[in-house]
Amino acid sequence: MSEETKESLPEEGKHQMFKCGSCGAKMEFVPGSVSQKCPYCDHENPIPQSEDDIHELDFHEYLAQQSDEEDTEETLTIKCGHCAAEFSTEANVTSQECPFCDSVIVATAMSTKHIKPKSLLPFHITRKQGRELFTKWIGGLWFAPNNLKRIARSDSRLAGMYVPYWTYDTDTTSFYTGQRGEHYWETQHYTTRVNGKTVHKTKQVRKTRWYSASGTVWNSFDDVLVLASHSLPRKYTEKLEPWDLDNLVAHKDEYLSGFRAESYQVDLKEGFDEATVIMDGPIRSSIRRDIGGDVQRIHSVRTQYDNITFKHIQLPIWISAYRYKNEVYRFLINGRTGEVQGERPWSWVKILLAVLGSLAVTAAVAIAIIFANSR
Repeated sequence: MSEETKESLPEEGKHQMFKCGSCGAKMEFVPGSVSQKCPYCDHENPIPQSEDDIHELDFHEYLAQQSDEEDTEETLTIKCGHCAAEFSTEANVTSQECPFCDSVIVATAMSTKHIKPKSLLPFHITRKQGRELFTKWIGGLWFAPNNLKRIARSDSRLAGMYVPYWTYDTDTTSFYTGQRGEHYWETQHYTTRVNGKTVHKTKQVRKTRWYSASGTVWNSFDDVLVLASHSLPRKYTEKLEPWDLDNLVAHKDEYLSGFRAESYQVDLKEGFDEATVIMDGPIRSSIRRDIGGDVQRIHSVRTQYDNITFKHIQLPIWISAYRYKNEVYRFLINGRTGEVQGERPWSWVKILLAVLGSLAVTAAVAIAIIFANSR
């Protein structure tokens, strides 16, 4: 075996490392392209594009055969003792900052076994673009502490992470009971006093007649997206959507070069349980349409899920985390669209000064009005 062939083989328990054919440095994926680039000599390697379809896996079949070695892999990961995030790491690195909570991690990497991700969305937003978007977002925050902008200038605070997600497809059959409400109007008579006299008047009052309803509705769901991580604030990851899932590509280690990947913390079955909660809203909307009338009441719903399939995918997110007064604040950037969401601290000193300033302006206006009226 040649030396060149040896260098291209993956090391045990970690993602494959790709070395520059020109200077031997580690290659990194170039966001927005289909190639890797050497950060030192600019040598590029194209990433072979797979012709394989991004296909769904049968949910029940997989649960019955979870020991299938073909669909699992072992990777070298490190776990944060503060937020429990579990993500890939470089070999021989024993101390680093957690990108999810800014805690210092001093730990030995461990080998974990999990379902292989079959597809991902490559990063499209570069680190430089992410930094610009992040800085612009920080600069637009009202009443933010002054040191927030200083942190925004720290390039090391922005980490590119492939975050785990599940997607589920399913056909649903929902049996329901409820009531259909139909509005009608009644004329009511009443008396009132007008200019000291008793006056008889009428008014129209809306009322509702209720009728029992029951039936069956059918729905088909495609790519119900479920975050498979507990490390990120869900209300902000949801605001990063939508994702262009039609552009998923087959999972290749080349896309991970220069980035990290988090392992899932929500397993396949737990993920589907969360998907049923997401699907409940659209199912109830279809039930209300089926009941008809002006208003509806839903008493019970029993849903059957058929033809369930799933994908384990990774989506690109730029993450920045730091501590301010013992609180962790996280900022997220969609690595495809540049959408920015995040937590932020407030400067109560600035808020107090703004309130006092507003009161001072209000008082000055009131005094001016009183003075003008007294003349």
